[in-house]
Amino acid sequence: MKSTILAVIAALTLTIPAHAQLSRSEQRAADFAASDAAYGEALLERLVNQNSGTLNLPGVRAVGQMMEAELSQLGFEVRWVDMSATGRAGHVVATHRGNGRGKRILLIAHLDTVFEPTSPFQTYRREGTRAIGPGVGDDKGGMVVIIGALRAMEAAGTLEDADVMVVLTGDEERIGAPSEVARADLIEAGRWADVALEYENLAREGEQEFGTIARRSSANWTLTTTGRAGHSSTVFSTGSGYGAIYEMARILDAFRRELPEANLTYNVGLVAGGTPATLAASAESVSAVGKTNIIADSAVARGDLRTLTAEQDARIRTAMQAIVDANLPGTDASIRFETSYPPMAPTEGNRALLARLNAVNRDLGFAELAEMDPARRGAADSGWVAADVDTLGGLGASGGLAHADGEWIDLSSLPRQAARSAVLLSRLARERR
Repeated sequence: MKSTILAVIAALTLTIPAHAQLSRSEQRAADFAASDAAYGEALLERLVNQNSGTLNLPGVRAVGQMMEAELSQLGFEVRWVDMSATGRAGHVVATHRGNGRGKRILLIAHLDTVFEPTSPFQTYRREGTRAIGPGVGDDKGGMVVIIGALRAMEAAGTLEDADVMVVLTGDEERIGAPSEVARADLIEAGRWADVALEYENLAREGEQEFGTIARRSSANWTLTTTGRAGHSSTVFSTGSGYGAIYEMARILDAFRRELPEANLTYNVGLVAGGTPATLAASAESVSAVGKTNIIADSAVARGDLRTLTAEQDARIRTAMQAIVDANLPGTDASIRFETSYPPMAPTEGNRALLARLNAVNRDLGFAELAEMDPARRGAADSGWVAADVDTLGGLGASGGLAHADGEWIDLSSLPRQAARSAVLLSRLARERR
């Protein structure tokens, strides 16, 4: 059995060829990352087997303590930021103080998963070179990549002088409220940093891997319409008007016809109308009653809005409001927006970071990363810092079925991603601020 395990570990371990472009310390970091696969997988298994669904506050705290222990061993000053005021567990914020001369680097990942304790998908298992389990890629594999990169830097001597902050949020999958409190520490960290790197899943299609220089926002909207209840025989009349459901239909159809543009989506996920229609406190269900011969007095719809830039977001919200305000006779309507994640807009600074990573890839003998279409990526915590600092995302593990039973990663991606990050971080840490 022992020989079989060692054989599998050996198969997963990367062989990093020596390249003239790598300094000796960078080569040591890359070699260490390749040899550290067993440590990374053992950490991954422990993290995955501890449920940390966003609403499982003790579970999120337990995963936070595991990560605190790893970061403390690497010389980080670690603190737990309690978030009970927002209905969530909290965040890990860890700071490594270097010589103060190099770039300040922020590393972002999250402790929580979408799989609450009620989910049947709870435990880690391996099938060949795949690791399968809840949150194995999103985002426990990302946290393992961070630890692997930092351990490689420590072994190579490049961590000692590096100024690095790690922020691991405990509510990325379901952010606490108010969001300005829930993300205050991350926003502050982004203002401190010169560079931000986010460790959600590596984007991949077939054999092509991608770098994430942009992500769209994520916001919810609630649309409410009202009308005058009355006998259906008077609908459309001056006295009765059109009713709440026709007003709702007008608005949603105008959204469909008038708003489409590149990098914009606005899904309708929930809708009902009647006399009355009532949205549940959870905002995830609606009840309605009515009769065919009664004009509906209320309707409600819930949806999301995803935009690529702050400018696009503000402009589309204004356009949606204008449509909502153009009421049919005898009706009224209102719309309320709730922002979960701001956009990570594509910038030249972000592209320059990807170019730096691709230089590392060439020096390591890895394939370069193309730019990922932002319309194909979800929102992430990187959006909270991207307005203040050059940001690169998707530096975590490679896998599939995120947020679904059977979520998996390719275990060989862990040491490869750790090597990429270790060399990139070592170079950034040497650059003058």
